[in-house]
Amino acid sequence: MTRFIFITGGVVSSLGKGLSSAALGALLQARGYRVRLRKLDPYLNVDPGTMSPYQHGEVYVTDDGAETDLDLGHYERYTGVPARRSDNVTTGRIYSNVIAKERRGDYLGGTVQVIPHVTDAIKEFVVSDLDDEDFVLCEIGGTVGDIEGLPFLEAIRQLGNELGRERTLFVHLTLVPYIPSAGELKTKPTQHSAKELLNIGIQADMLLCRCDREIPADARRKIGLFCNVREKRVIQALDVDTIYQVPIAYHEQGFDTEVLGHFGLLEEEDKDSLDLSRWRDVVHRVREPEGEVTIAIVGKYTNLLDAYKSLAEALNHGGIANNVRVKLNWIESEIFEREDANYYLEDCDGILVPGGFGSRGAEGKIMAARFAREHKVPYFGICFGMQMAVIEATRSLLDIADASSSEFGPCEHSVVGLLTEWSRGNTVERRSASGDLGGTMRLGAYPCVLTPGSRVAEIYGDRLEIGERHRHRYEVNSAYKEQLEQRGLKFSGMSPDGILPEIVEIPDHPWFVGVQFHPELKSKPFDPHPLFRSFIEAAVNQSRLV
Repeated sequence: MTRFIFITGGVVSSLGKGLSSAALGALLQARGYRVRLRKLDPYLNVDPGTMSPYQHGEVYVTDDGAETDLDLGHYERYTGVPARRSDNVTTGRIYSNVIAKERRGDYLGGTVQVIPHVTDAIKEFVVSDLDDEDFVLCEIGGTVGDIEGLPFLEAIRQLGNELGRERTLFVHLTLVPYIPSAGELKTKPTQHSAKELLNIGIQADMLLCRCDREIPADARRKIGLFCNVREKRVIQALDVDTIYQVPIAYHEQGFDTEVLGHFGLLEEEDKDSLDLSRWRDVVHRVREPEGEVTIAIVGKYTNLLDAYKSLAEALNHGGIANNVRVKLNWIESEIFEREDANYYLEDCDGILVPGGFGSRGAEGKIMAARFAREHKVPYFGICFGMQMAVIEATRSLLDIADASSSEFGPCEHSVVGLLTEWSRGNTVERRSASGDLGGTMRLGAYPCVLTPGSRVAEIYGDRLEIGERHRHRYEVNSAYKEQLEQRGLKFSGMSPDGILPEIVEIPDHPWFVGVQFHPELKSKPFDPHPLFRSFIEAAVNQSRLV
C-alpha cells in the first residue's frame, strides 16, 4: 500500500522544502522503505526549459529527457532514485493537458472548470506511474496563500479525504524568526501560516519549523496548541553547516519517527535502529578535510548560484572522494572581455567552464580555456565549456582566427553548429532553427563510446560505453576532428554512430577534458561522479606543485 506525504511551505519561499523532502525520503529509505519524490510547481510555464537561470535557477534533466525543477536534483542526490518525467508537473502542463482533452471532446460537451477537471488532472499525476513504492513524497512549490498554488492545494486536500488519514500525511514547513530587538523567537508567522492552510481545508499533521536557534519548549507547546498539532510533531529544523547534516538533524529531532508513528508503522524496538553511518561519514569528511583546493568556475550566471546547483554539489562530492575541501571561486566570464583578468586564475588549482547559452560571456570562456591549456592548469569543460575549448583549440592550434559557433551568428568556420537531426534509440529526431525553443534540445540520457586507452576510459574504469544526460541544441562539428587530433586535441568519446563528438581531451596535459553532456546531474555524495572525482584529484596534485 502506497502512502502519500504532502510537503507544503508558508511564510516565505526558499525555506528548503526540497531539502526537507529529500532528507525525509533518505530517512525512510534508510529504514528499508521504497520511496519516490515528486514536485508540483504552480507556474504557468510547461517546464523550466525556457526560463532564465536568474528566474528559476538550474534546470535539472532526467534520463528520459524531462527538463525539471532543481529540487529533483536534491531528491536524486539524497536517495539515489532516478527521477522521471512523471515526477515534476507544472500548472502549464496540467492546463495544456486539460485543454487538449477539451479540444478532443473528451469532456462530452461539459463545462471545463478548475474543480473538478484541473484538480482531477493533478490528482491523476500524483497517483500515476508508480512502482508499488511504500511512500510518495509530494512537494508543492511556492507558499500557502499564493493564488497560483490553490488548485494544487485543493487537489491534495481532496486526496487526503479520498485516501484517508491512514494513507496521507500533511507536513507544513514554516519559519520561526528571531527578532533581535525583542530578543526572542516569534511563533506568530507559523500560526498564521498554519491557519492559512486550514482555511483551504488542510489540517497540518506535522510542522517543520525553520529557525537559527533552539526553539524553547514553551514556544513549541504554544505552536502546537494554536496550530492544532501535537507538541512532539512540532519539529525544529535548525540551520546546519552542511546540507548533508540535514537527515541526521531531522532524525535527532524525531521527524522520521513521528512520520512512521502517524502511519502506525513504528515498532518500539525500531525507534533507534536507524543506521546513519554513511551520512555521518560524509559530514565528517566535509567538516574535517585533509586539505583544500580552489576551483575557478568561469560562468555567466554567477550572480545566482542556484543556476549551478548540481555543479557545485558535484564538485563538493569530488572533494569528499579526495577528502579535501573544495573552495569555489565564481568568476563572471564577461570580466575577461573587459580587462586582462588572468590574475583571477593564477592562484586556482583547476578551472571549470560550465554550460550556458548565447554569445554573452562566450569569449571570456574561450580565454579561460586558453589559459588552462597554455598554463597546464586542470581544465573541465562541460557542454558549452567543451564547445568553447574546441573553438579555442581551433583558433590557436589550427590558426583559424575566425573559428566560432553558429549560435553566435553566421560564420565561415562554424566549429560548433545547430544540431538538426540525431538518433534516439531506433528513432530519428529532427529540429529546425525556426522551431519552438521549449523541449526541443537534445535532452536526456544518450550513450557514448570511449576510445580504448584514453584518459576518460581510464577515469570510467576502462568502460568503453557510458550513458550520460544531455541538454544542448548545438554540437561540435566533427569536420575538424582529424585536424585537431593531429595537433593534440583528441576526440576520446563519440556517439555510437561516430558522428557526434561527446568528449575531447589533451593527453599530454595534466588534466584537460571537455564533455558535451552534464555529468554533474548524476553525481551523489556517496557515489561521486568519476569525472569530478578525477578532476579534483588533479587539482590536488596541482596544488602540491605550487
